[in-house]
Amino acid sequence: MTKSIARTAAALTLVGVPTGLALTGGLGPVALISALATSLAAMMLAARRWPLAMLLLAFSTVTAWRAAHLIEAGWVWPATAALMALVLAGRLRTAVVTSAVMLLWGVNWDTFVYPHPANWVFAHLGGEALWVAAVLAGATAYRNTLRWRAEVAHRFDVESLRRRAEERVEIARDLHDVVSHTLAVVGVHLNVALDAFDTEPEEARASLVLAQEVRGRAMTDLKALVGVLREGELPAMESLDRLLGQVREAGLDVTLTETGEPVELPAPVAAAVYRVVQESLTNTVRHAGAGRVTVTVRYAPDSVVVEVRDDGTGGESADGHGIAGMRERVAALGGALTAGPGTTGFTVRAAIPVTERT
Repeated sequence: MTKSIARTAAALTLVGVPTGLALTGGLGPVALISALATSLAAMMLAARRWPLAMLLLAFSTVTAWRAAHLIEAGWVWPATAALMALVLAGRLRTAVVTSAVMLLWGVNWDTFVYPHPANWVFAHLGGEALWVAAVLAGATAYRNTLRWRAEVAHRFDVESLRRRAEERVEIARDLHDVVSHTLAVVGVHLNVALDAFDTEPEEARASLVLAQEVRGRAMTDLKALVGVLREGELPAMESLDRLLGQVREAGLDVTLTETGEPVELPAPVAAAVYRVVQESLTNTVRHAGAGRVTVTVRYAPDSVVVEVRDDGTGGESADGHGIAGMRERVAALGGALTAGPGTTGFTVRAAIPVTERT
């Protein structure tokens, strides 16, 4: 039971107890009813830490007021919030048993101690029993929903971490192979050059040239691996035309508009712009049912803004994993991304600084 739920339960108790007593005909003096509602509401604030103790205290308080004829209706329902707190704490069985005991106590009290006609007793307590059943069912459903969401989020996080770990192992293996092979080959050529430096300078020169070539190939391989680490090859802004052409071939009318004075974007920023456009167009094709998309790139001296707007039926929700990935990529570069439905269709907008973060 969270603090916000406890506060809500206290507020509902504070308002609901006097209202319920008025509707059931058990309303007594206003000051007394206010005192009862306030005390039960205070218990709800403490139920976050001691749900069972507060439920028993609430039932005891209601029983005492009924026995003293301070109120004339209600055995279980005034403690509705306490019942919900106990269920949310994972003690459904205890809540059911305690409620049943209170209802049986109420039947005996109203029948023998403070006699009412049998039809009156069963009508009132039958209504309370239905109310309690509905409350317990609703609280159980809410708790199960929270648990399901937590389990799904946990499974998603674990799977994501597993995939990242596997990728890192693969990249580490490749880096090890490239670096170790390069150092070994360069070492051989350097040894040859060292041995032939005085007696055969041409052979030494050739060995140094070969070492330099090996070093160059290794740098190319390392750059490629770094590209994989950044989730694939880093595309340039020039790749946008080819991307839009592929989408047009799929039957979507796409236009690209560039405003401002174009600036040379750092590779990670250009890659982020490309991925935002790519993911947005993918969502549009798959989900939006759009016929037209406008891609706008606005250049400024210190930032670039990319906006993708379609005329579809809404596309992917702003909580989708694809958009979440775009938002993380943009945030890693110091930018911000917004996504959501507009007056027509769906719009994704990202603003990214052009200065690389260090």
